[in-house]
Amino acid sequence: MTIEEMTVPPTLFERAAKRAISAPEQRSADATRDKLLIAAYEQFCVDGVAGASMEDVAKRAGTSRITIYRKFDSKDALVDEVIARELASYFAFFQQAMAEAESFADRVVTGFVTSIQQIWSNPLIKRLIADDPALVPGLVGGGGGRNMYAVSEFVATALRKEQHAGNLHPSVDPDLAAELIARITGSFVTMPGGQVELDDTAQLEDLARSYLLPMLKVVDG
Repeated sequence: MTIEEMTVPPTLFERAAKRAISAPEQRSADATRDKLLIAAYEQFCVDGVAGASMEDVAKRAGTSRITIYRKFDSKDALVDEVIARELASYFAFFQQAMAEAESFADRVVTGFVTSIQQIWSNPLIKRLIADDPALVPGLVGGGGGRNMYAVSEFVATALRKEQHAGNLHPSVDPDLAAELIARITGSFVTMPGGQVELDDTAQLEDLARSYLLPMLKVVDG
């Protein structure tokens, strides 16, 4: 651990991503807690994280202010849990999609398209990007770039496994390639528009096959 990592508090995205990746299976068995998390997600989508209060969430969930504070020590704790829950759902979907891909080339394309469309289509992520940039400044650049490094490390781990299996050319640097992929993906999610339609799956697939696969020295098909 570096001095910076010891002195700079983790960003919202870092905290949630670490929880979602390290313990995605640990879901609450508490019905009241689950109801509050669902209500918080809905409230954050409507008012944004900054605009929603604990009292608003409790009212939407049909519980009292006392109840919500029994389940969550603070609003920060509630926000962390909601974001971690959404990321856990995303990672579960991502891993299932990757497991169904038949080749390394297909996994690269599927991972790229899935990452963009699943994140961009999430109403809460859209709201955070639009209204609460202080919480997830571009998702990629937040925390002095640490959000992007958290994502790229996740991708690098997957690329190293592919390289060890003989699927990724040995001359490719998994860490550098992962950072490039994270930067490209993050830019599409946080700055949509231009010539790429994020809802157009075929266009995103063509983009990945035309540019990402050559970068990784992958021969498609």
